[in-house]
Amino acid sequence: MAKTITTRLPDEYVIGIGKIAKIEKLDTSGVIRKLLAKAIGEWKKDYAIDMYKRGEFSFGQAAKAAEISMWDFPNLLKEKKVALNLDVEELESELETIKWKRK
Repeated sequence: MAKTITTRLPDEYVIGIGKIAKIEKLDTSGVIRKLLAKAIGEWKKDYAIDMYKRGEFSFGQAAKAAEISMWDFPNLLKEKKVALNLDVEELESELETIKWKRK
């Protein structure tokens, strides 16, 4: 179910939304929804990576928080120039999880 949210935006945002609406042939609400969906997805990925780097999320937890597969998570880490920090125990655990999910 959709909810209405009211907010004040700086003029430069309103102008930017108007330009995007014209180019994309969308109404203002459509542009805002599209931009928010993209921004929320990126925020989830950034949050997951930050928690993974700090050791607060395991590899699997971070992939889940980012809402991407465990197969795609290493590519995201590479894209963001973040080192993979799996120890042998964690790697074995994650592989068992993957095997179990594939059955």
